[in-house]
Amino acid sequence: MDRYITTPLTAEKAAQFQCGDMIYITGTIYTARDAAHKRMSEALARGGDLPMDIKDAIIYYLGPTPARPGQVIGSAGPTTASRMDKYTPALLDLGMTGMIGKGRRSKEVHEAIIRNGAVYLAAIGGAGALLSKAIVGSEVIAYEDLGTEAVRRLTVKDFPAIVVIDRFGNDLYETIDK
Repeated sequence: MDRYITTPLTAEKAAQFQCGDMIYITGTIYTARDAAHKRMSEALARGGDLPMDIKDAIIYYLGPTPARPGQVIGSAGPTTASRMDKYTPALLDLGMTGMIGKGRRSKEVHEAIIRNGAVYLAAIGGAGALLSKAIVGSEVIAYEDLGTEAVRRLTVKDFPAIVVIDRFGNDLYETIDK
């Protein structure tokens, strides 16, 4: 089923999604990959703050290519999500409700998704140029020295994603395997 949502992604909104749903996101999402997740984890361990309000937020595992003249962002394809698995449960426990990436997630992430009523979404790998067309604004908000792995605030309009793991832990990859 196709669903259109506007951020923030509250637990109540996430509860409407089922494994396999196609959703279109409009609003604010954030980007963070391996190096940014490591820094955020270190900041939390020191008692510091995250560079964004994580409550009801979506993080897109993305390191975009540089924007060409006249573009907001370069190619914006997803990164393999499992690389963030060791950091994800803590962010979910702090109120994050969605992640966008590609590939399978660990048992610990599954459990944290269920515990927090969150969802894991997939964007189509290899379609970064097309996905970038749904990004209408991009601003680096933290860790600029990380280059493409800096944390960005993106403004998206009808950004397409598929619900891979719903709040009950139903997993599209497992369904496909069967």
